[in-house]
Amino acid sequence: MKTKKIAVLLSLFLVCSLISMGQKPYDPSLNGKYEIAKAVSKAKKEGKHVLLQIGGNWCPWCIKMHNYLQTETSLNKLVEDNYIFLEVNYSVENKNLDALAELGYPQRFGFPVMLVLNGDGERLHTQNTGNLEQDKAYDYEKLKSFLYNWRPDALNPKLYK
Repeated sequence: MKTKKIAVLLSLFLVCSLISMGQKPYDPSLNGKYEIAKAVSKAKKEGKHVLLQIGGNWCPWCIKMHNYLQTETSLNKLVEDNYIFLEVNYSVENKNLDALAELGYPQRFGFPVMLVLNGDGERLHTQNTGNLEQDKAYDYEKLKSFLYNWRPDALNPKLYK
């Protein structure tokens, strides 16, 4: 019982610490459609795909994904080498509904939801991140597999001759 109370207090401390540190990866003031267009343009120039993470600062799993992709070195490198990464806000302040409509309503999968776009802005894949979980965390191997299998080279027909 005492261990459970300590765990609850530590969790509460962690949440308060994140809030006080201003841990807010999603910016409700940004126009999702415009930011996606910029990311697509940059991806085309760099020969990368766009990786969108749709979510909000209100969503604990969205913050977990943000932190995991930032701190897990090999996953971070996989993202940086192959994608232009963009977190698109979905919240009461700004749901970015016009952008999400053009992307096939990915919010139907819950949050966060990940999308892969090519350098022409075409949606290649929508990933329900619930499928990337294991227990109460994201599963390293599942996330790595998703990122690896949707990188630009994975869709290069020359590799499959």
